Amino acid sequence: MTVTHGRPLTSEITEILVTRCGLDADAAARAPAASLEELGMDSLALLELSAVVADRWRVRIPEQAGQLSIAGVADLVADAGPAGHTENSILVAAPLSLVWEITNDVARWTDLFTEYAVVEILHREGDTVRFRLTMHPDENGIAWSWVSERTADPATWQVRARRVETGPFEYMRIHWYYDTEPEGTRMTWVQDFAMKPTAPVDDVAMTERINTNSRVQLAVIKERIERVYAGGGDE
Repeated sequence: MTVTHGRPLTSEITEILVTRCGLDADAAARAPAASLEELGMDSLALLELSAVVADRWRVRIPEQAGQLSIAGVADLVADAGPAGHTENSILVAAPLSLVWEITNDVARWTDLFTEYAVVEILHREGDTVRFRLTMHPDENGIAWSWVSERTADPATWQVRARRVETGPFEYMRIHWYYDTEPEGTRMTWVQDFAMKPTAPVDDVAMTERINTNSRVQLAVIKERIERVYAGGGDE
């Protein structure tokens, strides 16, 4: 079974087919080995699937995708794999609702992360927010800045984000998961990316940097949220 981000990749493909392509979820559950054509996916549905898969994973679905099962599409995505990939999580001793509220208050990220000097909200529409992040100057005195966009889904406790201004990245996508555990809330960050040929570091070096920095920031966020929770919710 192909698994990414802590859950079967087939679940993500199925979710795309149901929400974007009109797949009958019950029919898919009854016939897991059926091809997409057998499940009723027409050419327009397959085009939509191809567009979403290309956008999310940078993977091209072949023209004969209708002959593939959902598991077959998942295997195709997994075999291609992202150029750069990281996954880091932390357990926060606080309720999911509080962790969700604090970490999705983008305007106050300068109080939550140690790396950001300025957050500027550029646009809001529903659960989607576009914003500019500016970091504290690095060792060379450079204050890196870029525009990102994130869409929160309170129904599934997930957030998908992407860099709009990609800078040294060909692309950067971040997927946040929140899960309830007996000791609190586990927050997971999954990042898929690729560096431009002109970038000062390659995919391998950036993977190491992101892993190192994510662990630092997750530890800071854990401490700050747990302090809020211990104080009864008042910062």
